Amino acid sequence: MVAKARSRKKASTVDSPFRNFTPYKPTKREAYMSEKQQQHFRDILNRWRLELMEEVDRTVHHMQDEAANFPDPADRATQEEEFSIELRTRDRERKLIKKIDQTIERLDQEDYGYCDTCGVEIGLQRLEARPTATQCIDCKSLDEIKERQLHG
Repeated sequence: MVAKARSRKKASTVDSPFRNFTPYKPTKREAYMSEKQQQHFRDILNRWRLELMEEVDRTVHHMQDEAANFPDPADRATQEEEFSIELRTRDRERKLIKKIDQTIERLDQEDYGYCDTCGVEIGLQRLEARPTATQCIDCKSLDEIKERQLHG
C-alpha cells in the first residue's frame, strides 16, 4: 500500500531540469494568475534560485579545496580547464539567477504570466516548464523562426 502511494506521488511530481514540483491544478472558476497560482510560481522560482545559489557555493568550496599547484604542466592544464568549465557554468547560472530575480519582481508587480509581445496568457503548463518565460509559445516560436532566417 505504501509503495502504491509513493508511486502515485512520484507520478504527480514533474522532474524538470530546473526543479521538482507538483503541477498546479486550478479549480474550474479560478482566475488566471490568482493569488494561489502566483504563490505556486513564487515557490518554484525561490526554490530554483536557492538550488542555484547552493551550487555556486559548492563550486567555490570545491575550487578552494582542489586548487593545487601541480608540478606537472599537463596536470595543471587539466585542472585549469576543469575550473574554466566550472566558471562558465557558474556564469550561466549567475545570469539565470538574475533572470529569476527579474521574474520574481514581475510577480511582485503583478505583471507575470502574460506575453510581453501580444499580452495573451502564457499558460500554467508553459510557465511550469519555463518559469521565466516572458512570451506565449506562438510569439516565442515566431521569434525563433525570424532568428533562424536572419542568422541561418
